[in-house]
Amino acid sequence: MDCLPRELVPEILSRLPIPSLVQSKSVCRAWRIFIQDQEFVDKHFKRMIDNDPSFILQIIGNPIQNQLYFGDFSSHPNGGKVMITKKLTIPPLSNFHLVSSCNGLLCLRFTHPSFGLCIYNPFTRDYIELPKIITKNPASHHGSVLGFGLDPTTKKYKVVEVSYKGITCRTLPRSVAISSMRRPPLTAAYASSSIESEVYILTVGSPTWRNLGRFPFHFMWQKSQVLVHDKLHWIYYSDTINATDLIMSFDLANEQFNEVPRPDFISSYRRFRELVVLRGCLSAVSSDNEGLEIWVMKEYDVRESWIKEFSIGTYVPRILQPNDQCESSNNSRFYLPKRSIRVLCQLRSGGILLEYRNKALVIYDPHCRIFHDLQVTFAGISTYFRIVVHVASLNWIETT
Repeated sequence: MDCLPRELVPEILSRLPIPSLVQSKSVCRAWRIFIQDQEFVDKHFKRMIDNDPSFILQIIGNPIQNQLYFGDFSSHPNGGKVMITKKLTIPPLSNFHLVSSCNGLLCLRFTHPSFGLCIYNPFTRDYIELPKIITKNPASHHGSVLGFGLDPTTKKYKVVEVSYKGITCRTLPRSVAISSMRRPPLTAAYASSSIESEVYILTVGSPTWRNLGRFPFHFMWQKSQVLVHDKLHWIYYSDTINATDLIMSFDLANEQFNEVPRPDFISSYRRFRELVVLRGCLSAVSSDNEGLEIWVMKEYDVRESWIKEFSIGTYVPRILQPNDQCESSNNSRFYLPKRSIRVLCQLRSGGILLEYRNKALVIYDPHCRIFHDLQVTFAGISTYFRIVVHVASLNWIETT
């Protein structure tokens, strides 16, 4: 390595995948210092953003739910793509739930008994447990949503928790109440007409959370956070009787909520299902009986820039079809509820990565309008999983 030109080494290292980069820290002391330098970490991260994203997957179901896998794309000998997964070392914590990813860091929530939080880098294996929120009447909170991101002005990470009051299990049918004990209901129709949210924020490294006050709105629970332009985004409503899908942002710098203009397609028969980030743009997913529509905001915070960019028809992955393969997958018996289909991201090829029922991954080619089932294996285990889009990095959090 000594014969390499000095200016060439950073270029080579900045192109390595994270697992190889972690191993390279052991080559010599000079490389370790260089790889840990924040300027290099930022350069490497920006280069990784331009590639197809990687993923963090968590197995669902006892006794193996406390397992994390790193998933990355690889070419299949017969063409197409497969997702290669590698089991990750997990922090020595009790049961946890994978919440979100930001700049290579994971936000994990303990599921029992403390419901605390921690930030974890699965490659450096560094983690920090966060202080708990102290409230005057914690029993009055019946659900919450979380957000995690970087304040662009202070370069400090922040965690936002929106806790709900005025939503009780007595207002819900039994089937909905059971599934909503730790999260808000998915539809407004079952909620009380009285909505009140209490917002807390923690600057990571600070010993205490700050209470930002109470607000008359309710965020829809979503499987992954939506972070665009240094702002967290949620679908929300402020009136449960005449619920209307609106978009709210939270600025991590000034810690203010602002409404974001929504697409004009909203009507009584077509509603938002979720928000997602596609190639850096805020996007909204709607559905009807014919499939999904994805609207993309090409210029942030400009209403007129919303365009319907993708229409995706119905499809059932092979792994979810019955063993009887004689019938067409378009048969009504193969119908999947739209809420069981999730848009994850857009690949460099233009394909849309979809998740079906926490069980299958599919790439939709919008040019040819065809679906490609993506093979995913967990050391020979075929199972259910949670998944978040993840750009791996060596980032860590300054706690002082």
